[in-house]
Amino acid sequence: MTRTESRFSSNLILVVMTIATGLVQDANSQTYDTALPPGNNFDQAQFRLWIPEGLETVRAILVLVPGSNGDGRDQVETPLWRNLAEEQGLALVGLHLTDKMHDDMFIEHYVDVRNGSGDAFLAALEQLGQASGHPEIAGAPLLLWGMSAGGEFNYEFALWRPDRVVAFVVNKGGIYYSALASAAARKVPGLFFVGTEDIAFRNDIVRGIFSINRRAHALWALVEQIGVAHSVSGSDVIAAAFYREALETRLADDGALKVLKIEDGFFCDSTSLGCEAAAEAEPPREPVSWLPTAVLTDVWKEASSAVADGE
Repeated sequence: MTRTESRFSSNLILVVMTIATGLVQDANSQTYDTALPPGNNFDQAQFRLWIPEGLETVRAILVLVPGSNGDGRDQVETPLWRNLAEEQGLALVGLHLTDKMHDDMFIEHYVDVRNGSGDAFLAALEQLGQASGHPEIAGAPLLLWGMSAGGEFNYEFALWRPDRVVAFVVNKGGIYYSALASAAARKVPGLFFVGTEDIAFRNDIVRGIFSINRRAHALWALVEQIGVAHSVSGSDVIAAAFYREALETRLADDGALKVLKIEDGFFCDSTSLGCEAAAEAEPPREPVSWLPTAVLTDVWKEASSAVADGE
């Protein structure tokens, strides 16, 4: 097949899928849905876009990925995320990805974005950009939010396409396909959450991938939520503060992503809950957290010392 034939075929598939799956716009012209057929490592692939009313140009997209095989499309209605989107000029995209049936359904195949689901997500962004009249959505930088398997998806996507990611969150997940990130991916700010009451194997895995990459100078931080089990428990509010600072420090006026320098940030030690400017600190012997701004060091200290109520 020639390149021209391939492009024609892709356009034809897009037209057919728009009819078949219902690229749907809601009455207020702000919410759009699309879906793709099953792929190599996923069964359902459904996506919902929400754009704040009156927003002329989308600066970045906050991607909302739920737990294992869950439907995150309704998360675009969450007041926290809508307020952040309106404040920062963001679009929201909620994902619903599921596995085909297999023997060990606790191992989410769709999380392995290199195997098909990542391309499906990028194709959906292109469709949603066309449908909404915001073609910039197809190439807009991404903020990645997720809980459990959602955080797993985020991690794998950030490692696969670090050029697209402003910042990402890993949140108490347990299944990962990658360990050591590339040098480019280690420069993408990441925020990792564990809950002290979560299952030990999840905490060990999250701490492990955080530690090996922080040892290699990844621009990542770890929050240990005291008394928290396998739940969001305020990590979304902490993440919202993280995204604000990441947008401020990384996103240029022309939409390009700036590369942050480790010496311009702060080291934070979970044992002492102390933070110091990286430029003035001795190189840490242990993989302590790194944060890009002083504002986030205060958020990190409060989050790391708070005890969950009612967990």
